Amino acid sequence: MTRVSVLLIDDADDLVASLIYGLKAHGISAESAGSAAEGLAKLERRLPDMAIVDLRLPDVSSLELLTTIKARFPQLPVAMISAHGDIRVAVEAVKLGALDFIAKPFELEDIVSLIRNAVERPGARPIRRKDQTVEDGTELVGLSPVMIMLREQIEVVARSSARVILLLGPSGPGKGLVARNLHQMSARAAGPLVVVNCASLPEHLLEAELFGAERGAYTGAHQKRVGLVEVAQGGTLFLDEVGEIPLALQAKLLRFLENRAFRPIGGSVERTADVRVVAATNRNIEAEVKAGTFRADLYYRLNVVPIQVPALTDRREDILMLAGHLAQRQAAADGSPAVSFAPATQELLKRHDWPGNVRELANLVERLTILHAGQVIEPRHLPPELLLESAPSAAGITEQMVATERDILLRALRQADGSKGRTAEILGISRYALKRRLNRLNID
Repeated sequence: MTRVSVLLIDDADDLVASLIYGLKAHGISAESAGSAAEGLAKLERRLPDMAIVDLRLPDVSSLELLTTIKARFPQLPVAMISAHGDIRVAVEAVKLGALDFIAKPFELEDIVSLIRNAVERPGARPIRRKDQTVEDGTELVGLSPVMIMLREQIEVVARSSARVILLLGPSGPGKGLVARNLHQMSARAAGPLVVVNCASLPEHLLEAELFGAERGAYTGAHQKRVGLVEVAQGGTLFLDEVGEIPLALQAKLLRFLENRAFRPIGGSVERTADVRVVAATNRNIEAEVKAGTFRADLYYRLNVVPIQVPALTDRREDILMLAGHLAQRQAAADGSPAVSFAPATQELLKRHDWPGNVRELANLVERLTILHAGQVIEPRHLPPELLLESAPSAAGITEQMVATERDILLRALRQADGSKGRTAEILGISRYALKRRLNRLNID
């Protein structure tokens, strides 16, 4: 059981201290958290192999904490510790995703067995920690001028005293990766990095997610909720898609950015939190300010230290290096040999417009690794839409690429029984684009 790590979320100090000491003798490294907020912060900082949660916590319902943990860390095994009268709740916890529960009083061997069964269970996948590059590495790959400039800017800003940073750029170029670099290179690296997707929740739930809520503050608020602003204390709060925040909530966010103060929904006591806020958006916020859909004062507060994250088309010289890096990373994650790219495929990758940017390239590499692990990727392995949309003029492409494109078009025509409209649908292109390609390749 060496190298296994466990987080114990329990406010019973004597019990926890005894467990940590006993587990160490079995080769299990254990850390403790006395509350739900502290537990979430430690999970964000470094993911263990397993979490063991007491059903009675001082600051939040353990079932709510369990739901939050399973939503943010779906692979993490979670077990519950229950007193005799909590068995019914423990059963409900299992329904919500807990791996198992163990009733008090228990012996140390019971906990060791529970951990062993969780970590070594059949089909279990190892939980990768945040310092492992296989899952979410911090490498900003590329030697293009814009990437060199970006890395220099990140280093300067990360080490500055800036409390608010705005990341700008299209969807998918790696703004989340930039945020992680800003956190890990800062003086706050020992604190948590808490990520909030502002586009994924309705307004009242987003406010509760950010600032917390008292019990009974709104329908369904059966327990006190700790806000992520508070969870991020001493660290970094990453607000992804900040342009999606509703106007009413923008005023409360502005107030927090100005004086670090916030008030949970239904609360009467004002609180403060010392966090650095990194916000990201792919929207044209200036245009939205003019349209009245985004507060000008919030925009000016966010835009003090802007960082532009370049699109993949702005650094085409990095595409092959990045594709190779992603192939190695995906292969390590899957435990399979990495794919490589034939010269004709490399040309297609460099010419493609990548509207989804790095995210699109990563998804393509993942698909190719799953379907063709260890193989040399030829153009015929690529999705038809990428090959067709990437194809340059006939004078500039190889015979192999022409033959591959012709084969794809003919197969689609046969599948569509010669219907050009249906062929265009199969290939995911317009009828006009299909007509141009048929004419260029002299296909009647």
